[in-house]
Amino acid sequence: MSLLRFLTAGESHGPKLTALLEGMIAGVLVTAETIDRELARRQQSYGSGGRMRIEHDHVRITAGVLAGKTTGAPVALEIDNQDYRAWAEKDIPPMTVPRPGHADLTGAIKYGYRDLRPALERASARETAARVAVGAICKAYLAEFGITIGGYVTSIGEVECVLPDHLPYPERFALAETNDVRCPDAAAAEAMHRLIWDIMQARDTIGGVFEVVALGLPPGLGSHVHFDRRLSGRLLGALGSIQAIKGAEIGPAFANTRLPGTRVHDEILQEDRALRRASNRAGGLEGGMTTGEPLVLRAAMKPISTTLTPLASVDLASGQPAPTRYERSDFCAVPRAVVVGEAMVAWVLAGELIRKLGGDSLAEQLPRFAGLPGERVDDLPMDNTEWRFGYEE
Repeated sequence: MSLLRFLTAGESHGPKLTALLEGMIAGVLVTAETIDRELARRQQSYGSGGRMRIEHDHVRITAGVLAGKTTGAPVALEIDNQDYRAWAEKDIPPMTVPRPGHADLTGAIKYGYRDLRPALERASARETAARVAVGAICKAYLAEFGITIGGYVTSIGEVECVLPDHLPYPERFALAETNDVRCPDAAAAEAMHRLIWDIMQARDTIGGVFEVVALGLPPGLGSHVHFDRRLSGRLLGALGSIQAIKGAEIGPAFANTRLPGTRVHDEILQEDRALRRASNRAGGLEGGMTTGEPLVLRAAMKPISTTLTPLASVDLASGQPAPTRYERSDFCAVPRAVVVGEAMVAWVLAGELIRKLGGDSLAEQLPRFAGLPGERVDDLPMDNTEWRFGYEE
């Protein structure tokens, strides 16, 4: 289990979202303004629904941060739902027609709901605002060690961006923030914009793929000795936990399956006693541990399940066939999902770094980080002698 845990609470149309982050060390600089910037990024996207015109997310830090720095105690966060005003005094009409692709039907089966809305309210991606707030704190912690996380859209529908291999990741991050589809390829961004427009006119939805990259990681985060400490599994699980994410990969994992091993694995070279990789097709992970290369992750987001065009379903109250009823939603949420993906990756990596360095404060951890072994031959002394397992039979 990670030493860094968080919980979120709240409904899509309830009064507020709440997050509790437990395990963050003391001394990390955290302000509401820093968190609000990430919340604002989450709301910026072409193809968003009407909800984003209502919400103007602002976080209240109510515990765990004093004089602008974490104390080591649990951090409590609150984000008001502005849309609650329209629901607070409203009699909620029954919802009995489950929408394909949502948690409506499965939630009712699991929890025995006698109305479908409770599943909708908690399963909604509105919850990701709380995740982004937590992720902003984790990003602030990682930044103390020179570790940065960014992301961008690589495809929407059949439109794919084309990026030169030599384009540095920080430039990709910066370019992605210059347009409302969060794509660093200007030509592809314009084509994505047109595609989303067409989808909106067709009363439909569209999905895509985004990439999250972490830079500056030391080698050796994670572990190969326990399945639940392999970073590969933890990162894929974190991305897969995001609403509407149906697939994730490390580096070009699926493309690598079509190649022989000699064209996939990253050869290890030496320059002046320093070790480096000839490539990064492993995506920055080997054996469930970081290699020191950029950590590259991709996630596939399905088209949003709520469509203006009705889909066939069944009215559970009457048992008769019935079309779905539209609930306000996005037409394309991929650009917004980038920010949520960054937050989840930041949380996993922050937890692993805390485990690696130990201690309770930033002042303890910074010198330990500076003393971590690097990728140099001299940091890896070998006995170079024969040995035996030595177990008793």
